[in-house]
Amino acid sequence: MDVATDSTLPGVRGLFQQRLSGDDALLRLAERRFREAGMPAEVYAENPDQLDYLLGYVPEHNTLPVVHLNRSADLLRQSGRDLVESFASRFAGRVAGLVVHDKPAMADRMPDVVDALRAVATPTPGRGARPMIYLEYAAGLPVDLFATLGERLADVELASLCIDIGHVGIRHARSVTLHSSSGVDWSNLSLTDPRLAEVAEQVQAATESARAVVLQLIRRIGAIGKPVHFHLHDGHPLVPRLADHFSFFTRFPVSFAVNGAYALPPLFGPDGLAAVLDEAVRSCTPLDPSFSLEIHQVDGRLPLGAASELFSHWRDLTNAERMNYWLCVLADNHLLASNFLARYSQRRVLI
Repeated sequence: MDVATDSTLPGVRGLFQQRLSGDDALLRLAERRFREAGMPAEVYAENPDQLDYLLGYVPEHNTLPVVHLNRSADLLRQSGRDLVESFASRFAGRVAGLVVHDKPAMADRMPDVVDALRAVATPTPGRGARPMIYLEYAAGLPVDLFATLGERLADVELASLCIDIGHVGIRHARSVTLHSSSGVDWSNLSLTDPRLAEVAEQVQAATESARAVVLQLIRRIGAIGKPVHFHLHDGHPLVPRLADHFSFFTRFPVSFAVNGAYALPPLFGPDGLAAVLDEAVRSCTPLDPSFSLEIHQVDGRLPLGAASELFSHWRDLTNAERMNYWLCVLADNHLLASNFLARYSQRRVLI
């Protein structure tokens, strides 16, 4: 049944960080661009002192920041739990959530993972609004196992999952077997390999099938009834090393025509992003899902315009213009996602 509502979804966060070498003028540039876009932030931080410093540059917003901890933080170790606790206690009421990566070892230690999250994600009376702790899909665990872990966290009040749609999509696509006379597979194939034309249809079928897997995972985790955080970015399984964290407008050039274009489409693209956001809003009701654009595979330069005043003490503006370009790409993706969500906030679908 369709139910109209005037509910307003939280803002789509963007990745707030100093990406390039330089001084704090780069952070002041990020502050300006985030404020212009009306974009809330997700911040990478190694330790609480660094977070405190970075939050001094993040513009105020109705949507509180989320903090992405270093990937070395391991909830299965006491040192990792102590680090999470130090963030959660110090920044209660100032940040909405903490994102911690999962680990391959968690596949065989599910009870220990639940116990670890229970230890750091239990409200403390009189200590303010502690942030949610989100365990992110990052280590390539079986998707079904990751969802099962989320179900086991149902009674841990401040613990939930972070669905990284790029990580889930890449893992699934690369699990699909390619069949060819030349013996190519994901491990020895690239976008520039002349053998790609032979298996291009299979590659794209595998890539396109990732969307359905992501949507199914969203439905299953949304049914748990917990707040869910999403990392939003695009990619392609044939990109070496870091295959995701791209803009949703990215296409991947090849040496042959594919549907009239010499490029392969990404995992999601704008239409796939719309499908993900739609499913997240539907499946996570009545709680609002939380979104962050974790895009950092961007290379280009953009003149600073009026923001050049921030760099009057710089002789070489290369990194400033590279940072400005990245921020522009981030803002464009923020506008894309925000426009999709604006439609859903006007008419939420409750089942």
